[in-house]
Amino acid sequence: MRLIVFGLGYSAKALLRLLPDDTRVFATTRSQETLDQWRGTSILGALFPGEEDKIAAELAEATHVLVSIPPVEGEDIVVARMRDALAEAAPRLDWVGYLSTTGVYGDHDGGWVDESTPLTGTTKRGQARIAAETAWMDLYRDHGLPLHIFRLAGIYGPGRGPFAKVRNGTARRIIKEGQVFSRTHVEDIAQVLLASIHRPNPGAAYNVCDDDPAPPQDVIAHAAELLGLPVPEAIPFDEAELGPMARSFYAESKRVRNDRIKDELGVRLRYPTYREGLAALLSAEADGDP
Repeated sequence: MRLIVFGLGYSAKALLRLLPDDTRVFATTRSQETLDQWRGTSILGALFPGEEDKIAAELAEATHVLVSIPPVEGEDIVVARMRDALAEAAPRLDWVGYLSTTGVYGDHDGGWVDESTPLTGTTKRGQARIAAETAWMDLYRDHGLPLHIFRLAGIYGPGRGPFAKVRNGTARRIIKEGQVFSRTHVEDIAQVLLASIHRPNPGAAYNVCDDDPAPPQDVIAHAAELLGLPVPEAIPFDEAELGPMARSFYAESKRVRNDRIKDELGVRLRYPTYREGLAALLSAEADGDP
């Protein structure tokens, strides 16, 4: 496998840990410092934006592509800057994965959505993701790019759990009546991506989330209970001081179905609810794992 990763972030790194040792990985980064850190490792790399010609040459030899760069000022910069190279490489590629978000579905007042639900995201982030998905689907329809879209719920995992905030007293249980979120452990994202690589179905979209959409305050409370610490005081949403980004998360409420990753890809979630996921994170901490 010759894999190109646009944006070697948290989820992409989790996939790399599951790939065979002989996988050739070429990744992009915005940072010269990060590029310098990759020297002497098995990861080859390039600056993006900046070294498009070098990336295009890699695309000519690649078999798989993973895109985890979010839209920039409402635009998907990978499509904007690499469209021609992607179109030319399309017939030779086995698989392309684009990491999107369940935010494309918009608000459903806590109701259920699946991959057939119309994309009606109302936040700027949701609308930008809809535009990005459309741009990638155009490459699939017009050039046969073997595209797979993965709509990720809220991501947590090692280094991204609630325990630090609970311990230092900054965790908040913000209560908004009827508010629920779906979430997913990063290891489950990685296994879904790997399953799709083994069972490609170009043009497909997959929701990646666990089985238990839950109010965010319940997750914080459970984390406190696992730590044996007091459950943080409840704060009504209308009284909470939230920045624009945090407030936008509470603008939409929905429950996301994940049947397709199970029925089509054969995935069995390692962490079917946040309870198993948080317990595993705490156990790893106790064992000294990062």
